[in-house]
Parts: sequence; C-alpha cells; structure tokens
Amino acid sequence: MQVRPISPSEIEAARQLLISNGWNRGVSTVEEFERLVSRSQVALIAVQGTEVVGFLRALTDGMYNGYISMVVVAEQCRCKGVGRALVRAAVGENRQITWVLRAGREGVSDFYEKLGFTRSQVAMEFLRERPGA
Repeated sequence: MQVRPISPSEIEAARQLLISNGWNRGVSTVEEFERLVSRSQVALIAVQGTEVVGFLRALTDGMYNGYISMVVVAEQCRCKGVGRALVRAAVGENRQITWVLRAGREGVSDFYEKLGFTRSQVAMEFLRERPGA
C-alpha cells in the first residue's frame, strides 16, 4: 500500500470511495469535491495496486494548528493500517502542531485514541444549517 497526495486523475475514485462509505456532504458532484480537495492543504489517498482504498483531507497552517476533516477507508481494508498510515502521513513529525478532528461516528474515538489523540473539553462548534438536511 502507498500513501501519497491525490492527483487530479484520482478525484473521481476518491469521491466514489467516500460515497460508497456513507459520506454525502461535499461529494455530491465531481466539481464540488474538486473544490474541497483544491482548498485543502492536505489531500492524501491510500492506494493498493491501482485501487484507491483510503482518503484523508485536512486543513493546516503548517505551524500550530491542523484540522482533519475527512478520513475514509474501504470496508475491506479496515483494521489493516490504512487509516493509521493516512493520519500519520497527514500529521507528520512537527510536534508544534495541535491537530483536532470531529469524532462523532460510532467507534471513531477509539481509533483516534490509539493514534495518540485525546478527548477534548475545550472544542466548540458554530453549527450552520446544512443544505439538504
């Protein structure tokens, strides 16, 4: 398996991976997903052979703050280190950056805790209405 930045020719494969794993927001059209990827400082895929089996999108200033927005791994590849490899590639070695994420889906908190993330009592959200919600 290889983890690397996504290329334009892999946008649709990553979008289909997200859709097939229950992601709806930001992936309804290729154009919308391309915009999300192009505006992200980090957009990685995990590739096995020629198949995209994982995707991660994150925002960061590269100095102090980072936000992991999307992580998805193909069902048949879960629990095999794909998600771990994506997250580790995204957060890198800079110990000055505090990375945050939303871990609202069932079982997700346990995954991130194994990677060194801790539950926070300081995060706040400014929720907006989501189109189609």
